[in-house]
Amino acid sequence: MDRAVAYALGSLNVVTLDRLTSTTPCRGWDLTALLRHLDDSLAALHEGLTFGRVAALPTPADVGGDLVACVRARAVQLIGQSESSSTVTIAERELPRGVLAVVGALELTVHGWDIARACGLDRPIPPRLAAELLAVAPMVVTEATRPEQFGVPVMLSRAASNADRLIAFLGRDPSSDLS
Repeated sequence: MDRAVAYALGSLNVVTLDRLTSTTPCRGWDLTALLRHLDDSLAALHEGLTFGRVAALPTPADVGGDLVACVRARAVQLIGQSESSSTVTIAERELPRGVLAVVGALELTVHGWDIARACGLDRPIPPRLAAELLAVAPMVVTEATRPEQFGVPVMLSRAASNADRLIAFLGRDPSSDLS
């Protein structure tokens, strides 16, 4: 989780006000919409990892006036997260805490890449982080979850890096033009 947070924070550092309306690799979302989504996700992730539960309804983003600062602060809360329980309850369903952490790391990393692309930056996911997430991504992103959350996988050559293969598995084209 800490490496995913560090990667996402690096991408947040390049966000400028003039980029908030830039398109992102997430279909139909500009950077502001992506940051609001990430803020909600980080709030839920923090709640689950800290308290062992996530409310059924997401809490609205408290953006105050600086959405980037809010997302950055929520991400920093996850560094060195203390363990509250071995399971997390989400909408009356329990799952292992580690599964929530993996899903959170995957989301942080991929959206960190999305943020960098929306800001016109080619910022590859670190190789080790990409390899670890690529190994678990098919367990998290299934044919059942893909249609509402991710695009169709992009085909790449076998020689592609793990970072590019992870991005492609999640429906993004790693070779697309930067914004």
